[in-house]
Amino acid sequence: MLELNGFYNMDCMEGMKQFPDKYFELAIVDPQYGISYARGKNGWGVCENRPDRKDVSWDKKPPDKAYFDELFRVSKSQIIWGGNYFTDKLPVSKCWIVWDKICDTANKSVFADAELAWTSFRKVVKTFKLRTMGFISDTKDGARIHPTQKPTELYRWLLKNYAKPGDKVLDTHVGSASSLIACYQMGFPYVGFEIDPDYFKAASERLDAAKAQQSLFRQGT
Repeated sequence: MLELNGFYNMDCMEGMKQFPDKYFELAIVDPQYGISYARGKNGWGVCENRPDRKDVSWDKKPPDKAYFDELFRVSKSQIIWGGNYFTDKLPVSKCWIVWDKICDTANKSVFADAELAWTSFRKVVKTFKLRTMGFISDTKDGARIHPTQKPTELYRWLLKNYAKPGDKVLDTHVGSASSLIACYQMGFPYVGFEIDPDYFKAASERLDAAKAQQSLFRQGT
C-alpha cells in the first residue's frame, strides 16, 4: 500500500487499487470534464482560452464508470467537482456545493459564473463565494500552473465544513496541488495522484514551497 501524505505521479486507477475498501474518509476530486473540444459558434471553447503551456487533450473525455466505482470503493464520502457533467454516472444528491465566482454579470466572459460539486453528504446545498474572472482570483496563490486550478482557500473551506479531524483525504486528479496544500496546512493526512509528468513536477514544487513557507512561519511564532 502507498504511504500517507504521498503525492504520486501515476494513473489514479492503478493507485487506488493499492488501498482497501473505504480506506479514505473523504475524497475531494476534480476529474476531467470532457469539454476541452466542445467549441461552438459562440466561441466558448475552453481549449482556446486556457493559458496552458500544452494542449488539453487529457480533457477530451470524462472519466468512465469504472473510475467512479473505484472511487466509491476506496472512500466513504466524496466531493466531486464538475458533478453536473457526470449525472449519468452518479446517484441523485441533494447536497451540492456551489463555488460562486462573483462575476460581473454584465461581462461577456466565456468563463462560467460558478462551478458545481456533487457530494455524497445528506446536507443542504452550500455556496462558497470567492471572486474570480477568467484566470485571476482574489487569492494569494500566485501564478497558475494548471488550466483548471482552484484556489487553496476553496479547499480549506471544504475541509473545514466536510471533514473531521484525522480524516484521510484522497485526490485522484491533483493538478495544481491546491487540495494537498490545504490538507497540509490544516493537518489532514492525504494521498494524491497526477498522471501528467509536467503537471506533477510543477505541483510538487508548489506543494514543497507551501510546506517550506509554513515551516518558516511556525519557526517564527
